[in-house]
Amino acid sequence: MATVTTNASPKPFSLSFSNPLKSLIPTKSPSLNYPPRKNHHHHRLGLSVNASSVSSPPSLATVNAPSPDYRVEILSESLPFIQKFRGKTIVVKYGGAAMTSPELKSSVVSDLVLLACVGLRPILVHGGGPDINRYLKQLNIPAEFRDGLRVTDATTMEIVSMVLVGKVNKNLVSLINAAGATAVGLSGHDGRLLTARPVPNSAQLGFVGEVARVDPSVLRPLVDSGYIPVIASVAADDSGQAYNINADTVAGELAAALGAEKLILLTDVAGILEDKEDPGSLVKEIDIKGVKKMIEDGKVAGGRIPKVKCCIRSLAQGVKTASIIDGRRQHSLLHEIMSGEGAGTMITG
Repeated sequence: MATVTTNASPKPFSLSFSNPLKSLIPTKSPSLNYPPRKNHHHHRLGLSVNASSVSSPPSLATVNAPSPDYRVEILSESLPFIQKFRGKTIVVKYGGAAMTSPELKSSVVSDLVLLACVGLRPILVHGGGPDINRYLKQLNIPAEFRDGLRVTDATTMEIVSMVLVGKVNKNLVSLINAAGATAVGLSGHDGRLLTARPVPNSAQLGFVGEVARVDPSVLRPLVDSGYIPVIASVAADDSGQAYNINADTVAGELAAALGAEKLILLTDVAGILEDKEDPGSLVKEIDIKGVKKMIEDGKVAGGRIPKVKCCIRSLAQGVKTASIIDGRRQHSLLHEIMSGEGAGTMITG
C-alpha cells in the first residue's frame, strides 16, 4: 500500500460535440444493453421516468435526430447525477479497446470534457500496451510477458517511457484540448507525483515497479483550477531509475491519495460476471465482502483478479466506489456516472 505525503487559471472552455446527448439515447446493441442496476439509498441515484411524459423517439430517424423536447427531458433527468458528483474527483483508468478504436477514443474524450463542463473533476490515467508493442516490433525487439506483466529490460524501459510519455500522453492531451477542455500531461516523475519501487520478482521482470509513495501536491492546484490531468503510468525510484507500473495500480493509488469519489477502470469486459461463461450474468453492484467471496469461489479469475484487487485496495483507503466498466461501449463513462443503469460492476466499501 502506498503512503501519501503532502507538501494562471486555464482559459474558459466550452463543449463542442456534434451531438453531446447521443450517449444518453438508448442504443440498439443487444450485447451491450444492460439491465438497470439495483438501487441502494446510499449508493446510486435512481431515476423514475414516466413513459407517458417522456418524448421517446418512436423511430430510428428520431433516434438519430432527437427532438428538442427529448433533449430537454434527457438534460433534466441528468440533474440529480450532476448534483451528486459536482465538485467531486473522479479517477479514470483508460485502456483496452477504448485506446485502439478511434470512435471509442473520441467517446472517452468527449465524456471527460462533458463531465468537466458540468463541474466534475476528472483525472485520466493511461497505459499504452498496443502502442508499445507496435514500436518494439518496428525495432525488432520481442515483447515478453510473465503472469500478465511486461518483462522490461533497460532497452524496453526506454521505449516504454518514450511511447507513454512522449506519444500517448501528448496525443490524449491534444485531443482533450481540441474538444474544448484544458488538459495537462504528466507522468509519475513530475513533481514526484509517484515514487516507484521494484516488484518482488524484479529479477524475472526487470524494471517493472509498484507504487511506493504518492505525493498529490502537484495535482491539487491543477484540478482546483479546472485542468484535466492526464497521467502516464511510469515513475522513478529514489535513485532516479525509471519503472513501468501497471496503470490500474497507479489509478487506484492516486484515487486513494486524492480522496476520490469514484475510481473507474475502463476494460475490455462487461464487468464482473456471476458465471464467467455467461455474459448475461453481469453483477451490477457488490460490496468488498461479496467480491472477495467471488474470488475465493473462483468466479473472478485470470486477468480480472488484479483489477478487482486494485479496486478493493482503493476502497480500503477511502475511495467511495470503484467500478469496472465496459470500455467497448460508446460513452460508457457517461452511462456509469450520469445514469442509474451503470456500464459494468460497481464495488462499494
